Amino acid sequence: MMEKLKALITEEQGQGMTEYGLVLGVIAVAAVGALVVLREEVITLFENAKTAITGADSGDGTTTP
Repeated sequence: MMEKLKALITEEQGQGMTEYGLVLGVIAVAAVGALVVLREEVITLFENAKTAITGADSGDGTTTP
């Protein structure tokens, strides 16, 4: 019985995938946290991009609405 417990604890098969999963989880939490902290800046960035695209010069001297 003790040998089976030791084998279960020292078994490394699948450990790599677990580590990748944990790293991916930490990255996801960090990305969400960054978006929460930078919310207003991100909104402003997208609003400026929208304004630049919709107000871009079409080349004929007029601007698109």
